[in-house]
Amino acid sequence: MNLIQIFQKFPRQIDCIEHLEKLRWPNEVTCPYCESTNTNSLPKELRHHCNGCKKTFSVTVGTLFHDTRLPMQKWFLAIALILNAKKGLSAKQLQRDIEVTYKVAWSMGHRIRKAMADEDGLLSGIVEMDEAYVASTDTKNDDDDDLPKPKKRGRGTSKTPIVGLVERGGKVKVQAAKKGDLKCAGLIKLKT
Repeated sequence: MNLIQIFQKFPRQIDCIEHLEKLRWPNEVTCPYCESTNTNSLPKELRHHCNGCKKTFSVTVGTLFHDTRLPMQKWFLAIALILNAKKGLSAKQLQRDIEVTYKVAWSMGHRIRKAMADEDGLLSGIVEMDEAYVASTDTKNDDDDDLPKPKKRGRGTSKTPIVGLVERGGKVKVQAAKKGDLKCAGLIKLKT
């Protein structure tokens, strides 16, 4: 969705809230605190009241928009700008585009990118795994000799083990690991 379509579809704050409510609660409004469906709408405040736990809440509770004071139109514009940016979007550029402070733009960018991350955990299909050992590039020689000392090689060094998992045609996960966790790691292919 481009910027003009966002302005046309969401010209007011209430339009943004109604769109989020349709996405979050397609059937009926559910309290995010106690999951009760016994709620009343408070249209003037754009909130809802739960008769179960006696709390008021909005559609933004528990989302990336939680506890924000910015208009939802600016959030929607920021999401569109970040999604449509070919090589990423800096916080300074976002600051200029939606007219907020740098700290707000930086925070919004991080919230949006975190919400876009796919953190479902498990990889599926054919998963291949391999390890690598990464060392620092420090070439400082402690000896007073002018001759360079050969670097120690192999698994007996203080290199950090890195494990990589790749789902064929899909996601990649990389993580630092302990040395004892890597026995035969490069030989494993998992099929599910």
